[in-house]
Amino acid sequence: MSNVEPDQPFSLPPSEVDGQPTRCGLIAIVGRPNVGKSTLMNALVGQKISITSKKAQTTRHRITGVRTVDEAQFVFVDTPGFQVKHANPLNRTLNRTVQSTLSDVDIVLFLVEAGRFGMDDAKVLALIPEGKPCVLIANKLDTVQRRADLLPWLKSMQERHAFAEFVPMSAQKQADVDRLFAILKPYLPEQEWFYDEDALTDRSEKFLASEIIREKLFRLTGDELPYTSTVVIDKWDEEGALRRIAATIVVERDAHKGMIIGEKGERLKRIGTEARQELERLMEAKVFLELFVKVRSGWAATEEHLRSYGYE
Repeated sequence: MSNVEPDQPFSLPPSEVDGQPTRCGLIAIVGRPNVGKSTLMNALVGQKISITSKKAQTTRHRITGVRTVDEAQFVFVDTPGFQVKHANPLNRTLNRTVQSTLSDVDIVLFLVEAGRFGMDDAKVLALIPEGKPCVLIANKLDTVQRRADLLPWLKSMQERHAFAEFVPMSAQKQADVDRLFAILKPYLPEQEWFYDEDALTDRSEKFLASEIIREKLFRLTGDELPYTSTVVIDKWDEEGALRRIAATIVVERDAHKGMIIGEKGERLKRIGTEARQELERLMEAKVFLELFVKVRSGWAATEEHLRSYGYE
């Protein structure tokens, strides 16, 4: 896995690849919670860098994924789903991340489920700045029984916003992903690449480890555990091809701690096993993982506490 530093130079003049000027640009992936943004990001990058689960608000940070195709470098930014139901400090912080990302990028991918548009989708659409190229991604196309049914829906979407492009697709199909690259390339500015050709993300292995542990936590606790839980990496030692990692799962209540540990510690053991196995595949290294669970009442209730846990 190739990681890069996030403080790269911007707006550099283009060089050339096979006689073509290089292109590079920032592309935001936005949409309501649980619409498939992280799945699309992973498909575009070609490797898992953003965690997924059925629980809304799984993604909490601005995560950058990089894919270089011929002379074009696509720098995708996966954002948290814009939260409209609860105005607590955590959700306000996540929503600010979405809004600040939209002001920085060259292109916006507005992700919806094909044939559907609700109030949560409308609130995200309203955030997209006027004049910013915006591509409507109708995801989960494979769930639509008759493609002809999409025509009236598409007409209604065009009336809502002046979309630059309409792309029906399934993130699970490589042909659809390749077609999206071809559609987006002309919208990238002609300039030098921001990252090395083989870069995949600007996030560190340590960050990705905490995210993968959190993914397994949510997947294995289902709806039992509130999403106000987080993971902190306490120790990270590299010994050749071995990673020794100690991490703490932080929850708000004693009852949540019991849910995670499970009977005789079986659930926590399974979370650790599945996280370790995925980390070994991702890092191509042996991983020794220790997990602990601690109660920190109100950790998500104030912005000061959120900053101490890495939320901007």
